[in-house]
Amino acid sequence: MKIDAHQHFWQRSRGDYGWLTPELGPLWRDFLPADLAPLASAACIERTIVVQAAPTLAETRYLLALAAREPSIGGVVGWVPMLVPEAPALIAELARDPKFKGVRPMLQDLPDDNWIANPALAPAVEALLAHDVAFDALIFARHVEALETFAARFPQLRIVVDHGAKPPVRDGHAGWRTWADGTTRLSRLPNTHCKLSGLASEAAPGWTEETLRPYVDHLLNTFGPARLMWGSDWPVLNMNGDYLLWHSVANTLLASLSDAARDAVFGANAGAFYRL
Repeated sequence: MKIDAHQHFWQRSRGDYGWLTPELGPLWRDFLPADLAPLASAACIERTIVVQAAPTLAETRYLLALAAREPSIGGVVGWVPMLVPEAPALIAELARDPKFKGVRPMLQDLPDDNWIANPALAPAVEALLAHDVAFDALIFARHVEALETFAARFPQLRIVVDHGAKPPVRDGHAGWRTWADGTTRLSRLPNTHCKLSGLASEAAPGWTEETLRPYVDHLLNTFGPARLMWGSDWPVLNMNGDYLLWHSVANTLLASLSDAARDAVFGANAGAFYRL
């Protein structure tokens, strides 16, 4: 099964997407399953993982309701207030829905880069483990040390780094070493996976296959094809690319892999990680 491991839906009238403004041009509209369907079909994608785009329980419940009536949605990665006393009960409640597969606290937007290393997260994480729910880490290289602490503290927790830890592609070589060293460190944690997604969004306009090749090669060499999963990051991708272009480029950049390894990156790994 071909799986898109990272995409979003949103409906502006819901009112909790604080980051979504008219200045974002092509993103300033609703994006729903009917919009993605022709693109996914053209890329032979059969299931997707829908990831939260608002830090609210209301949006998580909205996405689960969408998933209940949309067979192409294989799972939902939602948002939960992980530091409140009610977090374990909220996770238990959401986990009763079979399509609730993960949580994502949007670490990149939090004022404290060390938030994820807070020991007070333990009750929420224990609930994730009890209900076999995964964790998406939306980070930059500056969050690596804190995420290492978190991953080592909870070695049984399935963690996936979103968007390859957002390498500074548009800066050329300026930020390469910090990013490459950080992702190498994360790859040494056996419970940590990585999404091959979001790279186009970090590149300058006019990016090409060769622009992204060093970043894809590095992630492939560190995490290996058994711990990478392809995702579109649609519709955010539309700011600097498009679905079928990124899918085609990713296929080209992974052409040296065996058929089995490519099948893993483009579906089997996400299916296993998210328990589809």
